[in-house]
Amino acid sequence: MATKVLIFDCDGVLFDSKAANIAFYNHILSRLKLPPMAPDEVEYVHVSTAEGALNYLLTRRDPSLLDKAHKYRRIMDYTPFISLMRMEPHLKELLKDLPPDIKRAVSTNRTYTIADVLRIHGLEEEFDLVVSALDVKNPKPHPESILKILRHFNITPSEALFVGDSEVDQESAARSGVAFVAYKSRSLKADYYIDDLLRIREIIAHRGGG
Repeated sequence: MATKVLIFDCDGVLFDSKAANIAFYNHILSRLKLPPMAPDEVEYVHVSTAEGALNYLLTRRDPSLLDKAHKYRRIMDYTPFISLMRMEPHLKELLKDLPPDIKRAVSTNRTYTIADVLRIHGLEEEFDLVVSALDVKNPKPHPESILKILRHFNITPSEALFVGDSEVDQESAARSGVAFVAYKSRSLKADYYIDDLLRIREIIAHRGGG
């Protein structure tokens, strides 16, 4: 089945954002006079929503500070952390080379920050639809965000590809029935495995699109 919509996760696919996420959450913890994240906590927050990440971190440290943490998150300026994000190699080349009839979408567990992330990195005009955790009742790994994208473009699951890098993305793709492309994540269960975003062109051609 030809690919009509290409769906990207944000963190780990469009950007290497681990350094930004570490700095962001450690900043909030420091503000609350709490210790920084441990390695296992870094992995958890990297694929979580901001609300879920703070709930996880504060429950482990001091649940009485949860409200204070969330209030501060909503008013703090995320812009300084965006500069720590690094666009994945060949992303802009891929987007430029995609056939014009293939729509591009983003399914992310980011909330308030995704618009600024895309704008500051010059990508705000590159996507036809962006679905964040604010746009759904159930963020990934629930399939709601992907199903929302399918409905928006009026396509079937077989006409989409989802590019992700985590078990959260893997589950979301599986539950929505969309073919999953694992990026730099060979341990995941996927229909395709890539280490370079330009390989997506070959996958699309193989499926009969482009």
